[in-house]
Amino acid sequence: MSKRTSTSARILAVIALVAAFVLAVVVIGGTVGDGGSNGSGGKERGDRTARTAEPKRRVPATYEIQSGDTLVAIADRTGVSVARIEALNPLVDPQILIAGETLKLR
Repeated sequence: MSKRTSTSARILAVIALVAAFVLAVVVIGGTVGDGGSNGSGGKERGDRTARTAEPKRRVPATYEIQSGDTLVAIADRTGVSVARIEALNPLVDPQILIAGETLKLR
């Protein structure tokens, strides 16, 4: 009987583990990209109006590096991706940004 209990316990443990994993995926998946903390996945009940996209912000042609800047911070501030900044400025070392240096953004 102890062998049967052991096998049953193992099966139940596997089922519990799978259930916990599925629950975690559902909970995490429901919060990623919802844009808000209301738990409704970004869709509020009764909201029948079409959502308009945020207007595109005007990207400046250049950016002057400030002390302490990183490419990620510059990309976030300007709306230009890090990859695009690197492509437009191939001679700039992303690990060593010099204050006062100018980066092309478009």
